Amino acid sequence: MNILVLNCGSSSVKFQLLDMTTERVLAKGIVERIGAVQARFKYETEEKRIEKEPPDVHDHAEAIGVILDQLTDAQEGVLGSVEEIEAVGHRVVHGGEHLSESMLIDDRVHKVLEECIPLAPLHNPANISGIDATSRALPHVPQVGVFDTAFHQTIPRMAFLYALPAWLYEKYRLRRYGFHGTSHRYVSQRCAELLGAPIGELKIITCHLGNGASVTAVNGGKSEDTSMGFTPLSGLMMGSRCGDIDPAIPVFLMKNEGFSPGRVDNLLNRRSGIKGLSSDKYIDMRDVEEQYFKNDPLCTEIIEMYAYRVRKYIGAYTAVMSGVDAVVFTGGIGENSSVVRGLVCSPLGYLGLELGRKLNSYAFKPGSGDEGMITKEGSKVSAWVIPTNEELLIARDTKDIVLAVAAR
Repeated sequence: MNILVLNCGSSSVKFQLLDMTTERVLAKGIVERIGAVQARFKYETEEKRIEKEPPDVHDHAEAIGVILDQLTDAQEGVLGSVEEIEAVGHRVVHGGEHLSESMLIDDRVHKVLEECIPLAPLHNPANISGIDATSRALPHVPQVGVFDTAFHQTIPRMAFLYALPAWLYEKYRLRRYGFHGTSHRYVSQRCAELLGAPIGELKIITCHLGNGASVTAVNGGKSEDTSMGFTPLSGLMMGSRCGDIDPAIPVFLMKNEGFSPGRVDNLLNRRSGIKGLSSDKYIDMRDVEEQYFKNDPLCTEIIEMYAYRVRKYIGAYTAVMSGVDAVVFTGGIGENSSVVRGLVCSPLGYLGLELGRKLNSYAFKPGSGDEGMITKEGSKVSAWVIPTNEELLIARDTKDIVLAVAAR
């Protein structure tokens, strides 16, 4: 079964085409700068890599047309025709409270996604545009939505409610939703496989550390708590997001600096985190690390702050689950920064986590599929580097759902 996985952002469409008989990636790539004067298209197969500048990519429909044309191109494509695509899986950011698992996209699901637009105004409109464009381009192909928020719908009420007046939850559904759910689900499942134990018997803390970052307590294969909340702003400090702060700070800035709500939003989401602490000098942890090794005091402070906050959540979630069996690092920073992993893990000896310094310093090659344990043999709590593979999980869910519907 050939499954096309689409991740539609506001100005880009990422894609992978997978042969699910072997779970082999046939082709992948991205259309960027949708709606700009000149779009960019990157396309990769096992044999070749191509970069183009397709003209006039005004919207998601035209971007998906570029992708389908390339996949079926006589010289560079991997399909004879679009009819060889048997299903499409979509990464969708927000499914709200009603979409608690991956499911076939029908009119009801489409309506729920529209209702969730106020909860994800930057992401859900793009996701919906991708779904609608695919429906027009491949009208007879089933589509499945895999929702970032779905994995966290198992979080208990006492953990997802905010201590706000009850009417705010009842009217606006103000609560903790959590994000990166597809990534947390994939790496926790993979960790259980590597440990050779049923996931239902394990307590795993997954750390998705990238430009956006979150930590999740996965107890028995289910999300019990997660660091992101009503929006992806809360929790860890990130590339340009502040993470947890005193909620009175925005009010203070409005009163004392005359900040508008829009300016506060811009400050917290786009001008804070690593970017804010470095006065706009850095946003990429790789650049911070480079200066850290040169003993730069600012970058040393930034990395120590970053690791401290990750470590604090690990401690909190160990308490939430009454123990922990494994800690998983994934995402661009989690997979590639031995410095951050070392600063996070070295003080966790009290939990029985014994970091193997040589194992941790191993150069996990980005995009290579490298994965492995970074704790000593016999460590009571193991720590792992596991590259996330959201596309594969989306394709697996899509395949299972489509086959189940066909068997009815």
